[in-house]
Amino acid sequence: MNDEPDTLDRGGAGPSPPTRPTRVAKRLTRWLTLGLLAYGMACVLTSFFQDRFVYFPSRDLHSTPSDVRLVYEDLWLPASDGVHVSAWYINAPSPRGTIIFCHGNAGNIADRLAQLKLLSGLGYDVLIFDYRGYGRSEGVPSENGTYLDADAAWTYLTQQRGLSPRKIIWFGESLGGAVAIESARRHPPAALVVEATFTSLVDVGRHHYPLLPVGLLLRHRYESVNKVGSIICPKLFIHARDDEIVPYSNGRRLFDAAAEPKQFLETGGGHNTGGFACDDAMLRELDGFLKQAMTAAADGARLAP
Repeated sequence: MNDEPDTLDRGGAGPSPPTRPTRVAKRLTRWLTLGLLAYGMACVLTSFFQDRFVYFPSRDLHSTPSDVRLVYEDLWLPASDGVHVSAWYINAPSPRGTIIFCHGNAGNIADRLAQLKLLSGLGYDVLIFDYRGYGRSEGVPSENGTYLDADAAWTYLTQQRGLSPRKIIWFGESLGGAVAIESARRHPPAALVVEATFTSLVDVGRHHYPLLPVGLLLRHRYESVNKVGSIICPKLFIHARDDEIVPYSNGRRLFDAAAEPKQFLETGGGHNTGGFACDDAMLRELDGFLKQAMTAAADGARLAP
């Protein structure tokens, strides 16, 4: 009888296969990891390329004011950092004042001829400029750069043309409204008009990209809601109820944060089809506001010591 232990390899069953809950957990972990990587990559790309989400410049000046029978001067305005920006000065007969027009984040000054013609028709000279990187302007757009470009427009009017601030109106559409609000803080005008303008760029970003940490990613802030309360001139806020880009609620919140005197004008249309140009009634409302503001500015000048 052999008492040696049995050393025969019987093959055995080996490790048991993973149970179904284990396989599901591994798959979930894998997909969660991939999802987090994709989310992180989206955040990185959004942060890195955010300028392309904010600024949509066009270099093509496809038209000029003469195409809509406006008399104008073609200008170059030097900003304080050495960048030269392109501008047009629209001349109105017997002007009541001068509007500095800060356009939105897309296109260039050639895309605003319809607004220029209407404003000129109300009896105002209009100075419209292209932000750096737009149209023929030098440089690359940035938040601070847009403010410096607006500064250059103000300097041109007050120093080279000798205009009184009481004869100047800041007017901004969309992102240009944020530029106009900052500019009205720096250079108090007779009046401020903003159209389709947001509380802050962060708020607009959160509206369109609710899953991204927009507040952490954005370098360009345009925090208008924190600025507008310090502006004491008459202010008109224009916003379309069905604005699909800048929510109507943004415009109302911006208005609520503003100091008196102020007015709010609700229009039809959307972001690019509403505003003062959408019908004659809105244009009359704007005309009435500007006349009242310019009269108040003139009275203030007469009362000043």
